[in-house]
Amino acid sequence: MNDLAAMRRALALARLGWGRVHPNPLVGAVIVARGEVVGEGFHREWGREHAERVALGIAGEHARGATVVVTLMPCSHQGKQPPCTDSLISAGVARVVAATDDPNPAAARGADRLRAAGIVVTTGLLEREARRQNAAFFHRFTASPRPWVALKLATSLDHRIADRSGNSRWISGSEARAFVHGLRAGFDAVAVGGRTALRDDPQLTARGAIVPRVPPARVLFEGAEPLPPTLASIRSAEETPTIVVTAPEREAATSARLRSTGARILAATTLAAALEALRAHGIASLLVEGGGRLAGSLLREDLVDRYYQIQSPLWLGQSGRAASAGWETGSLEAVPRWDVVERRALGADSLLVLDRRPCLPAL
Repeated sequence: MNDLAAMRRALALARLGWGRVHPNPLVGAVIVARGEVVGEGFHREWGREHAERVALGIAGEHARGATVVVTLMPCSHQGKQPPCTDSLISAGVARVVAATDDPNPAAARGADRLRAAGIVVTTGLLEREARRQNAAFFHRFTASPRPWVALKLATSLDHRIADRSGNSRWISGSEARAFVHGLRAGFDAVAVGGRTALRDDPQLTARGAIVPRVPPARVLFEGAEPLPPTLASIRSAEETPTIVVTAPEREAATSARLRSTGARILAATTLAAALEALRAHGIASLLVEGGGRLAGSLLREDLVDRYYQIQSPLWLGQSGRAASAGWETGSLEAVPRWDVVERRALGADSLLVLDRRPCLPAL
């Protein structure tokens, strides 16, 4: 196995930690000796062994003189686990191929530590893919005061999220809905707008094959119509944290109405301010699942980092509810094109994943 194939395998392994390793990044590692894989592993659970140490444990003495291919530069600091750099040096590996450097200052200088021990270190192999995989983690180490925001919409072919009566259950099929439950497991919080909360009364929980280590909080953006304490996501706020974001002039009334539920109330004058307040409350990644007005506002204010579109093979026509409403773009020549991350089928539906900004400059 060459370095490229090993890195692709490492990226696939890293993905297996989704929903379990946060706030740590997803990391996979593959050890190759004489062209053969002698050990591999991934970061399985927050607080448990890192990918490199798992792979070294499998490789044993075969790691001496081998190449370690890893999706993130090995750490050089003592955290819940000892430094991976020390383990690699002790094992006697000859080369380390890392997709990208670690943005966490506390974990930096791993490459320097390895090189000082005589290990050959290279970076940049499938770097874009590795940074995409950990986009929310990398966002945490930028100057942005808001969470990393992903927008997910299940739409018809004509970009509608509900029929003329507002019914949206179900536009997408069972495979797509299972994908969304898995997606939720890797976020700090899942959000919807007030109209969607009132119309659909969603639970906003991760009920799929991936059981999140920390269940995502729920965020409801209250509009002009008050949210009642009987909504599923509010009446269970004692079990799963629920935050209701409202306008300052409605804060007192909303607090009084929902006081007995345990829901937390945040007041904000703008959508950007609301996101900053959520970040201050520990939400570093947010999955927004509609509705159309909230989606349009986020897009208009350039507050979306990633877009998950699940497109189903049906038409809802002009009277259907628009997937994003209340915003306009410029001319075709002026509007930016988003960066394609992934395309694949989810049963009869199609998944398209886009990033607002490339993780790296265009190649």
